[in-house]
Amino acid sequence: MPCPHNFAANVSWLFPEMDSLLQRVDAAACAGFRAVEVAWPYDTEATELNKTLEKYGMELVLINTPPGNKERGERGLGADPKQRAEFRRGLDQAVQYAKAVHCKRIHLMAGRVPTGLDRTTVAMEMEATFVENLKYAADVLSKVD
Repeated sequence: MPCPHNFAANVSWLFPEMDSLLQRVDAAACAGFRAVEVAWPYDTEATELNKTLEKYGMELVLINTPPGNKERGERGLGADPKQRAEFRRGLDQAVQYAKAVHCKRIHLMAGRVPTGLDRTTVAMEMEATFVENLKYAADVLSKVD
């Protein structure tokens, strides 16, 4: 049965019994969704994801910038002053991936306070870094077709 609302299935978290992103998109389509979002699709070839989306007439509505090193607890790099270059590389990767799968939205992941640092001592620097990276991203994204 088609989903009567404009909901997107977040296939990063839904259908955990499926082994791959492509299987989760299949499951979302079978559940009636016409759109999906995915946190970090980068382990799946964009061309393969695009084929699966096209097969069902689905839209990928949102991806995130890469999280950084998940094993170290990173969940975004946008606010980390020591990760400016890595954030920018990740933004470039996200832009290229989004273009390949016709996704119009990218969530710029701010991230967490790095392990071992006190939030109160780094909050202002992290906020300033995130604002700087948001401005950078706005400039980059304003030039994307």
